[in-house]
Amino acid sequence: MTSLDATHPQQTVFTIRLDDLSDPRIAAFLNEHLADMRATSPPESVHALDLDRLRQPDIRFFSLWMGEGTPGEQLVGTGAIKRLDAQHGELKSMRTRASVRRQGLGRRLLQHLLTEARSMGLSRLSLETGTEPYFAAASALYEAHGFVDCAPFADYRLDPHSRYMTLAL
Repeated sequence: MTSLDATHPQQTVFTIRLDDLSDPRIAAFLNEHLADMRATSPPESVHALDLDRLRQPDIRFFSLWMGEGTPGEQLVGTGAIKRLDAQHGELKSMRTRASVRRQGLGRRLLQHLLTEARSMGLSRLSLETGTEPYFAAASALYEAHGFVDCAPFADYRLDPHSRYMTLAL
């Protein structure tokens, strides 16, 4: 568990933790994520993982909480790292709740995931995101952290609805 030193405008603390995906709020949050992906991309271009696929041993899943341990505790973000091989990982399930977007939480979550990827011994982290306008903010976030366009990796294929990016760690 990592507490962020940044706070919400009302001084609420945000905490990132390695998660076992057992909290039902995570299932609901990920179902919203899948619904958004299905609403913005054709079915063959939706690569978001469901709860069961995120529970695989090659995936480390993290959750971002606002006000953890308080009566108003709220899940506000998720992200995962899927190990592709000994040196290469993939960023998965990166999402922040719409109500907290544009507050820097996605950036902080991404920074945490990059630190975790390095601690796992990865030398490269790649991702797939969409090309529709809905994904513009995510693409800008990744670019701001040094991710660059790359060819499809792992089991991905060229797809006009997918953008592939990578970062040497």
